[in-house]
Amino acid sequence: MIFTTDKKRIHMFIHIIAWMIMFVFPFFFIRKENIDGSIIGYLRFCIVPCAFLIIFYINYLYLIEEYLFGKKIRTFIVYNIILIVSIGIIMHFLHEAMLFPHKSHMVMYQKKLLMDILFTLRDMLTLFFTVAISVAIKGSYYWYNAEAQRQELERQRSEAELKNLKSQLNPHFLFNTLNNIYALIAISQEKSQQAVLELSKMLRYVLYDDNQKNVPLQKEVDFINNYISLMKLRLPENVTVKEDIDISRNPQIELAPLLFISLIENAFKHGVGSQDESFVNIRLKVEDNNLIICEIENSYMPKDKEDKSGSGIGLENLRRRLELLYPNRHSFTVGVENDKYMAKLTLYAS
Repeated sequence: MIFTTDKKRIHMFIHIIAWMIMFVFPFFFIRKENIDGSIIGYLRFCIVPCAFLIIFYINYLYLIEEYLFGKKIRTFIVYNIILIVSIGIIMHFLHEAMLFPHKSHMVMYQKKLLMDILFTLRDMLTLFFTVAISVAIKGSYYWYNAEAQRQELERQRSEAELKNLKSQLNPHFLFNTLNNIYALIAISQEKSQQAVLELSKMLRYVLYDDNQKNVPLQKEVDFINNYISLMKLRLPENVTVKEDIDISRNPQIELAPLLFISLIENAFKHGVGSQDESFVNIRLKVEDNNLIICEIENSYMPKDKEDKSGSGIGLENLRRRLELLYPNRHSFTVGVENDKYMAKLTLYAS
């Protein structure tokens, strides 16, 4: 079993305190006028806890780990029976020797034979109970350590998956943005230069702030505004874009970066027509200080069956990131309603 140094010290301290209480407890009942007799009685008392201690730690330090956890249960039971019977007999001899120190062994073992057997069996039963306690404590430590390792592996797996999702998101975003700039070059050199400037601002955010676990909402909004400005450069006049962003209630609230860009990117990519009237409506607000609501509406323009562009990895990537980052603290829905494609994301940032 693997424990940190601090945990080992705590466990050792608990063991020492428990055994000290067991061995020191009888001293509270020793009377000053009968110290000599009480000391002898105390030594007789120590026989039982010493037997407990031996049984406990032989199991705790060796037998449980080697045989019980090693799936050798029969061997574990046999060894404990031999151990308990041996120590039980030794306990009986010591009790009798200290109780009748001046009598011959023949006299000792001829008197109260039945009672001696019963007391010995009773002592052995308590020793079996000690084994059970040792198994329970060792098992609880083993389970705690195994659970801690499982949680650490799960945390590492989640972090690795998040890094992989983010590594997918950045090239996906960059690819789509470069496509927009490429299309813009043929329309206007001036606008394409402006688009490159806007892209440089966004890349600065993606390369530096995206490496942080959380960023202020204000930075995320600045990134969104830069992206919308870039998209507007190439939109025809038949497309209407409306923005309603209000984070004044708590602009510095922190959240994971690049959570909303997939929704906005999807709206511009699949909700804008080159000739038909179309629209993109973006609403982002903060309520109750830590509740963030993002709603996106855009024209519903079903793709032809031959069109394989789809929504790419963006939305599925977002779903998985939300599951990992905000379990039980978010709601994400997409669907078509009244010829509108609607996406809504709500999350509690803290």
